[in-house]
Amino acid sequence: MRNGRVRIERVVVREIPLELREFFEISSGGTQARRVVLLTLEADGITAWSECVTGETPGYSYETTDTAWHVLTKWLLPALVGAEVEDGRELHPVPWLRGHPMARAAIEMAGWDLEAKRRGQSLRQLLGATRGAVPVGVSIGIQPRNEDLIARVEGYLDEGYRKIKIKIKPGRDAEMLGAVRNRFPDAPLMADANSAYTLAHDLPRLRAMDSCNLMMIEQPLAHEDLLDHSALQREIRTAVCLDESIRSVEDARLAHHLGSGRIINIKPGRVGGFASAIAIHDLCVAAGWPVWCGGMLESGIGRAFNVALAALPGFTIPGDISDSRRYWARDIVWPEFKMKDGTMPVPDGPGIGVAPDIERIEALTVRKAVFEG
Repeated sequence: MRNGRVRIERVVVREIPLELREFFEISSGGTQARRVVLLTLEADGITAWSECVTGETPGYSYETTDTAWHVLTKWLLPALVGAEVEDGRELHPVPWLRGHPMARAAIEMAGWDLEAKRRGQSLRQLLGATRGAVPVGVSIGIQPRNEDLIARVEGYLDEGYRKIKIKIKPGRDAEMLGAVRNRFPDAPLMADANSAYTLAHDLPRLRAMDSCNLMMIEQPLAHEDLLDHSALQREIRTAVCLDESIRSVEDARLAHHLGSGRIINIKPGRVGGFASAIAIHDLCVAAGWPVWCGGMLESGIGRAFNVALAALPGFTIPGDISDSRRYWARDIVWPEFKMKDGTMPVPDGPGIGVAPDIERIEALTVRKAVFEG
Protein backbone atom coordinates (compact mmCIF):
# COMPACT_ATOMS: atom_id res chain seq x y z
CA MET A 1 0.00 0.00 0.00
CA ARG A 2 1.21 3.50 -0.86
CA ASN A 3 1.20 5.83 2.14
CA GLY A 4 0.78 9.59 2.32
CA ARG A 5 -1.43 12.05 0.56
CA VAL A 6 -2.35 11.62 -3.08
CA ARG A 7 -2.74 14.54 -5.49
CA ILE A 8 -5.02 14.47 -8.52
CA GLU A 9 -2.73 15.54 -11.35
CA ARG A 10 -4.86 15.08 -14.46
CA VAL A 11 -8.49 14.35 -15.25
CA VAL A 12 -9.97 13.33 -18.59
CA VAL A 13 -13.67 13.05 -19.39
CA ARG A 14 -14.77 11.70 -22.73
CA GLU A 15 -17.89 10.57 -24.54
CA ILE A 16 -18.04 7.48 -26.72
CA PRO A 17 -21.00 6.04 -28.66
CA LEU A 18 -21.86 2.36 -28.20
CA GLU A 19 -24.52 0.48 -30.15
CA LEU A 20 -26.71 -1.95 -28.26
CA ARG A 21 -27.23 -5.32 -29.91
CA GLU A 22 -30.97 -4.72 -29.91
CA PHE A 23 -33.50 -1.96 -29.30
CA PHE A 24 -34.25 -1.75 -25.56
CA GLU A 25 -37.64 -0.31 -24.60
CA ILE A 26 -39.01 0.73 -21.21
CA SER A 27 -42.27 2.52 -20.38
CA SER A 28 -40.81 5.98 -21.03
CA GLY A 29 -39.20 5.14 -24.38
CA GLY A 30 -36.41 3.10 -25.91
CA THR A 31 -32.89 3.25 -27.27
CA GLN A 32 -30.42 1.30 -29.35
CA ALA A 33 -27.52 3.72 -29.04
CA ARG A 34 -25.78 4.79 -25.85
CA ARG A 35 -23.73 7.91 -25.29
CA VAL A 36 -21.28 6.69 -22.67
CA VAL A 37 -19.37 9.18 -20.51
CA LEU A 38 -16.07 7.87 -19.14
CA LEU A 39 -13.84 9.51 -16.55
CA THR A 40 -10.16 8.93 -15.80
CA LEU A 41 -8.17 10.31 -12.88
CA GLU A 42 -4.37 10.28 -12.91
CA ALA A 43 -2.56 10.42 -9.57
CA ASP A 44 0.52 8.87 -7.99
CA GLY A 45 1.34 7.06 -11.25
CA ILE A 46 -2.09 5.41 -11.29
CA THR A 47 -4.94 5.82 -13.77
CA ALA A 48 -8.38 5.28 -12.26
CA TRP A 49 -11.55 4.81 -14.31
CA SER A 50 -15.29 5.26 -13.86
CA GLU A 51 -18.45 5.70 -15.89
CA CYS A 52 -21.26 8.24 -15.55
CA VAL A 53 -24.53 6.30 -15.90
CA THR A 54 -26.76 9.10 -17.21
CA GLY A 55 -29.11 8.41 -20.10
CA GLU A 56 -29.54 10.38 -23.27
CA THR A 57 -32.96 11.74 -22.29
CA PRO A 58 -34.56 12.75 -18.96
CA GLY A 59 -36.95 9.77 -19.08
CA TYR A 60 -35.33 7.98 -16.13
CA SER A 61 -33.79 10.93 -14.29
CA TYR A 62 -33.49 14.68 -14.74
CA GLU A 63 -29.78 14.04 -15.27
CA THR A 64 -28.76 13.35 -18.87
CA THR A 65 -25.54 12.87 -20.79
CA ASP A 66 -25.44 16.58 -21.55
CA THR A 67 -26.31 17.84 -18.06
CA ALA A 68 -23.65 15.58 -16.57
CA TRP A 69 -21.09 16.81 -19.09
CA HIS A 70 -21.94 20.41 -18.22
CA VAL A 71 -21.78 19.90 -14.44
CA LEU A 72 -18.58 17.87 -14.66
CA THR A 73 -16.68 20.19 -16.98
CA LYS A 74 -17.88 23.52 -15.54
CA TRP A 75 -17.71 22.85 -11.80
CA LEU A 76 -16.69 19.42 -10.57
CA LEU A 77 -13.60 18.54 -12.58
CA PRO A 78 -11.88 21.96 -12.50
CA ALA A 79 -12.17 21.83 -8.71
CA LEU A 80 -10.84 18.28 -8.62
CA VAL A 81 -7.50 18.89 -10.33
CA GLY A 82 -4.84 19.58 -7.72
CA ALA A 83 -6.93 18.20 -4.86
CA GLU A 84 -4.96 16.28 -2.24
CA VAL A 85 -6.46 13.59 0.00
CA GLU A 86 -5.22 10.83 2.28
CA ASP A 87 -7.70 8.37 0.77
CA GLY A 88 -9.06 8.33 -2.79
CA ARG A 89 -12.53 7.68 -1.38
CA GLU A 90 -12.53 11.22 0.04
CA LEU A 91 -12.91 12.95 -3.34
CA HIS A 92 -15.89 15.28 -2.94
CA PRO A 93 -15.24 18.50 -4.89
CA VAL A 94 -17.73 21.38 -4.78
CA PRO A 95 -19.70 20.28 -1.69
CA TRP A 96 -22.21 23.09 -2.20
CA LEU A 97 -23.43 21.66 -5.52
CA ARG A 98 -26.98 20.42 -5.11
CA GLY A 99 -28.34 17.30 -6.77
CA HIS A 100 -26.66 15.68 -9.79
CA PRO A 101 -25.80 12.42 -7.97
CA MET A 102 -24.89 10.64 -11.21
CA ALA A 103 -22.30 13.25 -12.15
CA ARG A 104 -20.90 13.24 -8.61
CA ALA A 105 -20.88 9.43 -8.53
CA ALA A 106 -18.52 9.33 -11.51
CA ILE A 107 -15.89 11.16 -9.43
CA GLU A 108 -16.57 9.30 -6.19
CA MET A 109 -16.37 5.88 -7.82
CA ALA A 110 -13.20 6.75 -9.73
CA GLY A 111 -11.79 7.62 -6.30
CA TRP A 112 -12.60 4.10 -5.12
CA ASP A 113 -10.80 2.62 -8.12
CA LEU A 114 -7.84 4.89 -7.37
CA GLU A 115 -7.69 3.91 -3.71
CA ALA A 116 -8.04 0.19 -4.44
CA LYS A 117 -5.16 0.38 -6.93
CA ARG A 118 -3.02 2.36 -4.44
CA ARG A 119 -3.54 -0.45 -1.92
CA GLY A 120 -3.10 -3.26 -4.44
CA GLN A 121 -6.63 -4.45 -3.70
CA SER A 122 -9.69 -5.27 -5.75
CA LEU A 123 -12.81 -3.18 -5.34
CA ARG A 124 -14.42 -6.18 -3.66
CA GLN A 125 -11.65 -6.27 -1.06
CA LEU A 126 -11.82 -2.52 -0.46
CA LEU A 127 -15.58 -2.81 0.03
CA GLY A 128 -15.09 -5.60 2.54
CA ALA A 129 -17.19 -8.01 0.47
CA THR A 130 -16.35 -11.69 0.61
CA ARG A 131 -18.23 -13.39 -2.20
CA GLY A 132 -16.19 -14.33 -5.23
CA ALA A 133 -19.24 -14.63 -7.48
CA VAL A 134 -22.72 -13.10 -7.41
CA PRO A 135 -26.07 -14.40 -8.74
CA VAL A 136 -27.16 -12.88 -12.04
CA GLY A 137 -30.49 -11.74 -13.42
CA VAL A 138 -31.42 -10.29 -16.79
CA SER A 139 -33.71 -7.47 -17.91
CA ILE A 140 -35.99 -7.79 -20.95
CA GLY A 141 -37.29 -4.69 -22.68
CA ILE A 142 -40.95 -4.34 -23.65
CA GLN A 143 -41.81 -6.80 -26.40
CA PRO A 144 -44.58 -6.22 -28.98
CA ARG A 145 -46.02 -9.76 -28.75
CA ASN A 146 -46.39 -12.30 -25.96
CA GLU A 147 -44.83 -14.94 -28.20
CA ASP A 148 -41.66 -12.88 -28.55
CA LEU A 149 -41.44 -12.30 -24.80
CA ILE A 150 -42.01 -15.97 -23.95
CA ALA A 151 -39.28 -17.01 -26.37
CA ARG A 152 -36.84 -14.59 -24.76
CA VAL A 153 -37.73 -15.70 -21.24
CA GLU A 154 -37.23 -19.32 -22.23
CA GLY A 155 -33.85 -18.56 -23.77
CA TYR A 156 -32.59 -16.70 -20.72
CA LEU A 157 -33.81 -19.40 -18.34
CA ASP A 158 -31.99 -21.98 -20.46
CA GLU A 159 -28.82 -19.86 -20.19
CA GLY A 160 -29.08 -20.06 -16.40
CA TYR A 161 -30.19 -16.55 -15.40
CA ARG A 162 -31.62 -16.63 -11.87
CA LYS A 163 -34.06 -13.73 -12.17
CA ILE A 164 -36.03 -12.53 -15.18
CA LYS A 165 -37.07 -8.87 -15.12
CA ILE A 166 -39.82 -7.93 -17.56
CA LYS A 167 -40.40 -4.30 -18.47
CA ILE A 168 -44.09 -3.31 -18.47
CA LYS A 169 -46.35 -0.37 -19.30
CA PRO A 170 -50.13 0.15 -19.43
CA GLY A 171 -51.50 -2.16 -22.09
CA ARG A 172 -48.53 -4.51 -21.82
CA ASP A 173 -48.73 -5.68 -18.23
CA ALA A 174 -51.09 -8.00 -16.31
CA GLU A 175 -52.30 -10.12 -19.22
CA MET A 176 -48.81 -10.34 -20.68
CA LEU A 177 -47.30 -11.32 -17.33
CA GLY A 178 -50.06 -13.89 -16.85
CA ALA A 179 -49.16 -15.50 -20.17
CA VAL A 180 -45.51 -15.74 -19.15
CA ARG A 181 -46.40 -17.13 -15.74
CA ASN A 182 -48.68 -19.76 -17.30
CA ARG A 183 -45.83 -20.89 -19.53
CA PHE A 184 -43.23 -20.82 -16.72
CA PRO A 185 -45.06 -21.55 -13.44
CA ASP A 186 -41.92 -21.73 -11.30
CA ALA A 187 -39.65 -19.14 -12.95
CA PRO A 188 -38.23 -16.26 -10.85
CA LEU A 189 -40.13 -13.42 -12.56
CA MET A 190 -40.46 -9.74 -11.68
CA ALA A 191 -41.89 -6.68 -13.42
CA ASP A 192 -40.43 -3.19 -13.82
CA ALA A 193 -42.79 -0.28 -14.58
CA ASN A 194 -40.37 2.67 -14.51
CA SER A 195 -43.07 4.92 -12.98
CA ALA A 196 -45.70 4.15 -15.64
CA TYR A 197 -48.74 4.00 -13.31
CA THR A 198 -50.71 6.14 -10.86
CA LEU A 199 -52.48 5.00 -7.73
CA ALA A 200 -55.61 6.97 -8.61
CA HIS A 201 -56.16 5.38 -12.02
CA ASP A 202 -54.33 2.06 -12.05
CA LEU A 203 -54.91 0.33 -8.69
CA PRO A 204 -57.17 -2.41 -10.18
CA ARG A 205 -54.56 -3.22 -12.82
CA LEU A 206 -51.77 -3.27 -10.22
CA ARG A 207 -53.88 -5.55 -8.02
CA ALA A 208 -54.36 -7.88 -10.98
CA MET A 209 -50.64 -8.50 -11.09
CA ASP A 210 -50.82 -10.18 -7.68
CA SER A 211 -52.08 -13.31 -9.44
CA CYS A 212 -48.84 -13.55 -11.43
CA ASN A 213 -46.79 -14.60 -8.37
CA LEU A 214 -44.02 -12.09 -9.03
CA MET A 215 -40.90 -11.64 -6.92
CA MET A 216 -41.65 -7.90 -6.97
CA ILE A 217 -42.97 -5.02 -9.03
CA GLU A 218 -40.33 -2.35 -9.43
CA GLN A 219 -41.08 1.39 -9.33
CA PRO A 220 -44.75 1.25 -10.34
CA LEU A 221 -45.56 4.86 -9.37
CA ALA A 222 -43.98 8.31 -9.76
CA HIS A 223 -40.28 8.62 -9.09
CA GLU A 224 -40.71 11.12 -6.24
CA ASP A 225 -43.87 9.70 -4.65
CA LEU A 226 -43.02 7.60 -1.61
CA LEU A 227 -46.41 8.29 0.00
CA ASP A 228 -48.47 6.67 -2.76
CA HIS A 229 -46.05 3.74 -2.92
CA SER A 230 -46.75 3.24 0.78
CA ALA A 231 -50.48 3.19 0.12
CA LEU A 232 -50.02 0.80 -2.80
CA GLN A 233 -47.93 -1.63 -0.76
CA ARG A 234 -50.81 -1.92 1.70
CA GLU A 235 -53.19 -2.73 -1.17
CA ILE A 236 -51.22 -5.48 -2.95
CA ARG A 237 -49.50 -8.69 -1.87
CA THR A 238 -46.63 -8.37 -4.32
CA ALA A 239 -43.55 -6.67 -2.87
CA VAL A 240 -42.95 -3.16 -4.16
CA CYS A 241 -39.32 -2.49 -5.11
CA LEU A 242 -38.09 1.10 -5.20
CA ASP A 243 -35.59 2.28 -7.82
CA GLU A 244 -35.90 5.84 -9.14
CA SER A 245 -37.36 7.00 -5.81
CA ILE A 246 -34.13 6.25 -3.93
CA ARG A 247 -31.34 8.73 -4.69
CA SER A 248 -29.79 8.90 -1.22
CA VAL A 249 -29.72 7.19 2.16
CA GLU A 250 -32.19 9.86 3.34
CA ASP A 251 -34.66 8.69 0.69
CA ALA A 252 -34.18 5.11 1.83
CA ARG A 253 -34.72 6.08 5.45
CA LEU A 254 -37.99 7.83 4.57
CA ALA A 255 -39.12 4.87 2.47
CA HIS A 256 -38.57 2.53 5.42
CA HIS A 257 -40.40 4.90 7.76
CA LEU A 258 -43.42 5.11 5.44
CA GLY A 259 -43.41 1.45 4.41
CA SER A 260 -43.18 2.45 0.75
CA GLY A 261 -42.08 -1.01 -0.32
CA ARG A 262 -40.20 -4.07 0.85
CA ILE A 263 -37.17 -4.16 -1.48
CA ILE A 264 -34.69 -1.58 -2.83
CA ASN A 265 -32.74 -1.71 -6.07
CA ILE A 266 -29.39 -0.04 -5.34
CA LYS A 267 -27.57 1.43 -8.33
CA PRO A 268 -24.39 3.13 -7.15
CA GLY A 269 -24.36 5.55 -10.07
CA ARG A 270 -27.90 6.66 -9.25
CA VAL A 271 -27.33 7.32 -5.54
CA GLY A 272 -24.09 9.33 -5.72
CA GLY A 273 -21.53 6.54 -5.54
CA PHE A 274 -20.29 3.71 -3.36
CA ALA A 275 -20.44 5.46 0.02
CA SER A 276 -24.14 6.22 -0.39
CA ALA A 277 -24.81 2.75 -1.81
CA ILE A 278 -23.12 1.11 1.18
CA ALA A 279 -25.12 3.28 3.61
CA ILE A 280 -28.38 2.26 1.91
CA HIS A 281 -27.28 -1.39 1.96
CA ASP A 282 -26.52 -1.23 5.69
CA LEU A 283 -29.83 0.49 6.43
CA CYS A 284 -31.74 -2.18 4.52
CA VAL A 285 -29.88 -5.05 6.19
CA ALA A 286 -30.76 -3.61 9.60
CA ALA A 287 -34.41 -3.24 8.57
CA GLY A 288 -34.65 -6.71 7.02
CA TRP A 289 -35.20 -5.43 3.48
CA PRO A 290 -33.38 -7.37 0.74
CA VAL A 291 -31.53 -5.37 -1.88
CA TRP A 292 -30.17 -6.04 -5.34
CA CYS A 293 -28.03 -4.19 -7.86
CA GLY A 294 -29.67 -2.88 -11.01
CA GLY A 295 -28.10 -1.80 -14.25
CA MET A 296 -28.12 1.32 -16.41
CA LEU A 297 -26.94 -0.22 -19.69
CA GLU A 298 -23.36 0.39 -18.59
CA SER A 299 -20.24 -0.61 -20.45
CA GLY A 300 -17.88 -3.04 -18.76
CA ILE A 301 -16.31 -0.18 -16.81
CA GLY A 302 -19.57 0.68 -15.04
CA ARG A 303 -20.46 -3.01 -14.75
CA ALA A 304 -17.25 -3.70 -12.82
CA PHE A 305 -18.43 -1.39 -10.03
CA ASN A 306 -21.87 -3.02 -9.93
CA VAL A 307 -20.47 -6.55 -9.72
CA ALA A 308 -18.15 -5.60 -6.85
CA LEU A 309 -20.96 -3.88 -4.92
CA ALA A 310 -23.27 -6.88 -5.40
CA ALA A 311 -20.75 -9.01 -3.50
CA LEU A 312 -21.84 -7.36 -0.21
CA PRO A 313 -23.96 -9.66 1.99
CA GLY A 314 -27.27 -7.77 1.79
CA PHE A 315 -27.51 -8.28 -1.98
CA THR A 316 -29.53 -11.48 -1.71
CA ILE A 317 -31.55 -11.02 -4.92
CA PRO A 318 -29.83 -11.58 -8.30
CA GLY A 319 -28.81 -8.28 -9.88
CA ASP A 320 -29.13 -7.00 -13.44
CA ILE A 321 -25.45 -7.63 -14.15
CA SER A 322 -25.67 -9.75 -17.27
CA ASP A 323 -23.00 -10.85 -19.72
CA SER A 324 -21.28 -8.10 -21.70
CA ARG A 325 -22.61 -9.81 -24.83
CA ARG A 326 -26.18 -9.44 -23.59
CA TYR A 327 -25.97 -5.77 -24.61
CA TRP A 328 -22.80 -5.23 -26.65
CA ALA A 329 -21.38 -6.94 -29.71
CA ARG A 330 -18.04 -5.92 -28.22
CA ASP A 331 -17.41 -4.37 -24.80
CA ILE A 332 -14.69 -1.83 -24.02
CA VAL A 333 -12.95 -3.91 -21.33
CA TRP A 334 -10.93 -7.06 -21.22
CA PRO A 335 -11.85 -9.65 -20.17
CA GLU A 336 -15.52 -9.11 -20.92
CA PHE A 337 -18.04 -10.08 -18.26
CA LYS A 338 -19.39 -13.59 -18.71
CA MET A 339 -21.86 -15.48 -16.55
CA LYS A 340 -21.04 -18.98 -15.35
CA ASP A 341 -23.65 -21.29 -13.85
CA GLY A 342 -26.01 -18.41 -13.13
CA THR A 343 -23.37 -16.33 -11.36
CA MET A 344 -20.91 -13.60 -12.34
CA PRO A 345 -17.33 -13.92 -11.08
CA VAL A 346 -16.23 -10.79 -9.22
CA PRO A 347 -12.96 -9.46 -10.69
CA ASP A 348 -10.08 -9.92 -8.26
CA GLY A 349 -7.43 -7.76 -9.95
CA PRO A 350 -6.49 -4.33 -8.57
CA GLY A 351 -9.27 -1.75 -8.64
CA ILE A 352 -12.06 -2.51 -11.11
CA GLY A 353 -10.19 -5.67 -12.05
CA VAL A 354 -10.68 -5.37 -15.82
CA ALA A 355 -8.54 -3.54 -18.36
CA PRO A 356 -10.15 -0.77 -20.43
CA ASP A 357 -9.49 -1.18 -24.16
CA ILE A 358 -7.74 2.18 -24.42
CA GLU A 359 -7.03 1.97 -28.16
CA ARG A 360 -10.68 1.30 -28.94
CA ILE A 361 -11.90 3.93 -26.48
CA GLU A 362 -9.64 6.54 -28.08
CA ALA A 363 -10.89 5.59 -31.55
CA LEU A 364 -14.53 5.89 -30.44
CA THR A 365 -14.16 9.20 -28.59
CA VAL A 366 -16.39 11.94 -30.01
CA ARG A 367 -15.65 14.64 -27.43
CA LYS A 368 -13.07 15.00 -24.72
CA ALA A 369 -12.07 17.49 -22.04
CA VAL A 370 -8.74 17.44 -20.23
CA PHE A 371 -7.97 19.16 -16.93
CA GLU A 372 -4.39 19.44 -15.65
CA GLY A 373 -2.70 21.24 -12.85
